[in-house]
Amino acid sequence: MVEQLLLAVDVGTGGVRVALLDPHGQLEATASVPVDTARPRPAWAEQNPDDWWEGLKAALPKALDGIDASRIAGMCVDGTASTLVACNRDGAPLRPALLWMDVRAAQEAEDLTNTGDPALKYAGQETVSAEWGIPKLMWLSRHEPETYSKAEVFADCVDWMNFRLTGEWTMSICTATCKYFYDSNWSGWPTNLYTHAGIPDALGRIPSRVLNMGERVGELSSAAANELGLPAGIPVAMGGIDAHVGAIGLGVVVPGSLALITGSSHVMLGQTDQAIYSKGLWGAYFDAIVPGQYTVEAGQISSGSVNNWFAKGFTLQAHTDAAETGADIYQILDERAKEIPIGSDGVIALDHFQGNRSPFSNAYSRGAFTGLTLAHTENHLYRAVLESVCFGTRTIFDTMREKGLDPTTVMVSGGPTKSEFWMQMHADVTGVPMSLPENTEGPLVGCAILAAVGAGIYESIQDAAGNMMSIGRTIEPRPGAYEEYDFYFHRYLEIYRALEPIAAKTSRHIGARE
Repeated sequence: MVEQLLLAVDVGTGGVRVALLDPHGQLEATASVPVDTARPRPAWAEQNPDDWWEGLKAALPKALDGIDASRIAGMCVDGTASTLVACNRDGAPLRPALLWMDVRAAQEAEDLTNTGDPALKYAGQETVSAEWGIPKLMWLSRHEPETYSKAEVFADCVDWMNFRLTGEWTMSICTATCKYFYDSNWSGWPTNLYTHAGIPDALGRIPSRVLNMGERVGELSSAAANELGLPAGIPVAMGGIDAHVGAIGLGVVVPGSLALITGSSHVMLGQTDQAIYSKGLWGAYFDAIVPGQYTVEAGQISSGSVNNWFAKGFTLQAHTDAAETGADIYQILDERAKEIPIGSDGVIALDHFQGNRSPFSNAYSRGAFTGLTLAHTENHLYRAVLESVCFGTRTIFDTMREKGLDPTTVMVSGGPTKSEFWMQMHADVTGVPMSLPENTEGPLVGCAILAAVGAGIYESIQDAAGNMMSIGRTIEPRPGAYEEYDFYFHRYLEIYRALEPIAAKTSRHIGARE
């Protein structure tokens, strides 16, 4: 008997990826197609929703090459959020989608924060992000009132794609809760918040059928099947935000588990059985990932990006040696940083190069190096950069612990996991084991898990994750390392507190000058 396959579709910032996995989580085929992002003005970022559909149409034949499409038992889509689509009832976009990273709605976000509405508890006692859905809806109503009034549907990326697949307007509870302030623990949509925002009529145009992830949206329609070259009738399961679906792909589906999804930044997603509302932490979002559980979100704006910034711009000797030997510059830097003792011989860096998201919620904080002497080298500074990111991670873990979420094991995915040295440092600084999955494609595995639930192959997300996700290896903290790093971690905190007023004055001065 030929084994069934699950079709995973990831609509990311850079393009559309598709993958076919079996019910055990083994990857059988994958393909991707890029999607362009337009940036018509500073802080703006837009994509054409039709490009997502065309990207899916282009990527599918590549993945299906030599594979019988009749084997597909279910499918699921994850995507970016808040990526707002204003469209007609038939799905035709009225304008390009406002991409998640579009922050043109900064004033609207501030105005929304100033309402003081109780529903804003999700924002972690800080300014609502201009990335989120309600500020973008407010911006449309204020600056493009004709488009706003003409729109019959306001959908997010995943929900628009699901409509194209099934003809059904629905919304993922993941997106609704994490980006539009929906709360299934209370009354659903916070009508007072939308009224205070000046857009009460938006609620009548956001899809009212809100589904848990893994629930069946519908079946692949005949029209969509013809376009995609797939059999009609394939069950389409509800997906959600790419990072959150990635957490499912990492097996973070039970209380106490935590995902660290790393790249240019760090995103932490933790599951808990209690509501946690705290400055510097987003959420707690009820039902957002697993029904009956809360999700807490935190992050470091700059992690891999700080590493890349320093490695590419300030490592003359490593660049010279890499050019002469052909070795990877990061491997060279890692090997040399290993020779530097913990604490980088007194050099302590602050990783707030783009401000701090968690737990300080300080947009004005800035990066720094302290303790420099003429004896220090680029290798000292490189190690200090790596340590500073790990110190920032520990501040988040410590905050979570104070609020009742105590991560005992962290599942990690992303490009920086290629550095065994840096992952070991994360474990040593935080005192928490770092586990890496066998399949590092978290969002695609998560989509396959949800597709398997929607297809009835598994009864629950936890059941599917237990069968489809496996740990490749776990990096344990080295004995005594946590205690040794602890001294420098507390100096890191003291440096932040000492520099905070200076950075705020300087940042505001530069902002006013610009």
